[in-house]
Amino acid sequence: MTDEPVAGVAGPPGDGVGFVAWVRPHLAAMARLAARLAVGADRDDIVQEALARAWVKRSQYDPSRGTPSAWLLAITADQARKAVRRMRAGGASLSVVDDSAGPSVRPDLDARMDVEHAIGSLTDRQRLAVDCYYFADLSIADTAAVMRCSEGTVKSTLSDARARLRTLLEVTE
Repeated sequence: MTDEPVAGVAGPPGDGVGFVAWVRPHLAAMARLAARLAVGADRDDIVQEALARAWVKRSQYDPSRGTPSAWLLAITADQARKAVRRMRAGGASLSVVDDSAGPSVRPDLDARMDVEHAIGSLTDRQRLAVDCYYFADLSIADTAAVMRCSEGTVKSTLSDARARLRTLLEVTE
């Protein structure tokens, strides 16, 4: 993923074509984060909402406060939280684990489902930190920008999340 500005422009370009080129390198990470934060919601809708919001707020992007990736992922995280709230208000199920597969589920799928279930039991803040750092492959600094906190807070939150996951998954070191 590149955070280089397009054609020497520090922020998102004002025209549609330039904006598309500016966000394109970050779309996959935005989709991964949306899918992880709003299980059961349409990730493409979340990304579309995030892009629309980014377009409207493009003049507010400040490269001194973080990379384009961090800025776009912060908007995506906000849109994913809104989607989850809408789903809860509508009574939709947000289950991470699909129990309909029955006993014929492969062992590797069982293990992956256990990890997903364990991650789902983290606090919202811990889950966001884990999703940004481990699944969206953001640096500590970019994760801090997405979470709107200090790098030390991200490190502490990740440490707490790893400790909780070790307990939930009964992992011994």
